[in-house]
Amino acid sequence: MASPVFFIFLTLLFAQLSLLPAKLLLLPLTHSLSSTQFSNTPHLLKSTSTRSAARFHHLRHRNQPTTTATNHRRQVSLPLSPGTDYTLSFSLGSTPPQTISLYMDTGSDVVWLPCSPFECILCEGKYSPATIPNPLPLNLSSSTPVPCKSRACSAAHSHLSSSDLCAMARCPLESIELSECGSFSCPQFYYAYGDGSLIARLYSDSLVIPMSSPSLILPNFTFGCAHSALGEPIGVAGFGRGVLSLPAQLASYSPQMGNQFSYCLVSHSFDNKSVRRPSPLILGRYSADEKEKRFGDVGDEFAYTPMLDNPKHPYFYCIGLEAVSVGKRRLPAPESMKRVDGRGNGGMVVDSGTTYTMLPKELYESVVAEFSHRVGQFHKRASSTEGRTGLGPCYYVDDSVVSKVGSVNVPPLVLHFGGNSTVVMPRKNYFYEFSDGGDDGKVKRKVGCMMLMNGGDFPDSGGPAGLLGNYQQQGLEVVYDLENRRVGFARRQCASLWDSLNRN
Repeated sequence: MASPVFFIFLTLLFAQLSLLPAKLLLLPLTHSLSSTQFSNTPHLLKSTSTRSAARFHHLRHRNQPTTTATNHRRQVSLPLSPGTDYTLSFSLGSTPPQTISLYMDTGSDVVWLPCSPFECILCEGKYSPATIPNPLPLNLSSSTPVPCKSRACSAAHSHLSSSDLCAMARCPLESIELSECGSFSCPQFYYAYGDGSLIARLYSDSLVIPMSSPSLILPNFTFGCAHSALGEPIGVAGFGRGVLSLPAQLASYSPQMGNQFSYCLVSHSFDNKSVRRPSPLILGRYSADEKEKRFGDVGDEFAYTPMLDNPKHPYFYCIGLEAVSVGKRRLPAPESMKRVDGRGNGGMVVDSGTTYTMLPKELYESVVAEFSHRVGQFHKRASSTEGRTGLGPCYYVDDSVVSKVGSVNVPPLVLHFGGNSTVVMPRKNYFYEFSDGGDDGKVKRKVGCMMLMNGGDFPDSGGPAGLLGNYQQQGLEVVYDLENRRVGFARRQCASLWDSLNRN
């Protein structure tokens, strides 16, 4: 779940929030890593690489939903840990409204939050309260329990029938037969993530996003209220493909605003001097003409790739990866990366909550071999750095080495997605340069590491074959077009995009 080492927060800066004329809701993403977290770069990289690998391996493991006849409780398979890199803040309720902060997660589809009294088991060291705005549990005051016959209750319980759910809520048989169970609330549901779980009950209340004029209010917003959790100290705002996700509920209020969202991450590369620049999260869509008229030249047009349906994990944003180019050499992806089969195997998940991109072993080793062939002939391998960071291959790129070749010789890296979608990766997204202690751990030397990871080889694990992490999404506007079932990528100057959108 949450790492105290690497947090990127999404904070609603109420004074700057704006509703654009074309029904665009603009929210600023603010990176909040403290300077102390940058003091030991190898440790920071090791923490994020370990967490990325653990989360992806949880995603890959088969975790079928189960139901027992005795308690009718169904486990919802959510192998992705909740998004640990961005948080979303808004107000809930009306007497008085309370500001809450939740992790933003494109890998799950339910909004839940800790409610007072709240007990979190095995949560020590999961996060630092000082780095999370509004970390305290919510006190329910104006919230209303969701009835057992509602569609939302059925969705939270893996689409069990309303009659079953009302029976679980102890509604009498004659009332079930006469559809008179409106006063019986939805029973508790169990949610399991990759490294934690919770029990929650559904409530509804007004979700408020304060704005200059007027405030945006979503009445009857449905969320889960948890009084106990295992390894999950902070709630989650699910942005996945499900009826209880935040975009889906926003779409019921404003389809134009809820059927598309995008974000553009300002490149930070673990640089504490640049992490304070805001990055835009955009709820809604704008056309090419509107972009040129209102925002000026903010970058390329989107390269779109179709969303792939995953029958086992329908809330994932899965896309197909056809190949990876290193320099001029195109390396074909295995068939498992290109499509999703009937058991949920294959495809690549676009995830806001995992740091690094995970490739299956076969493709990863091909990329490393080509990368090493091109870089290794100019730069010495920094094997000790690889052990300290969990990343690789790494090379010494200090001044004495660079001066012989004029610059660090790093080949371009291009991702080729389905639908003839080609995305050229910004160099800083896949090759990070920093100072390390050298072979003896004492003498500082400049090194550079490839920032992709080996996801292993699990051909029949019942999960995606790869994952596109948020580090590789920097400097790109990533758009989730839910209406047309596609994901788009475009190179952007994300800080400039924020300035342009915020001015208009």
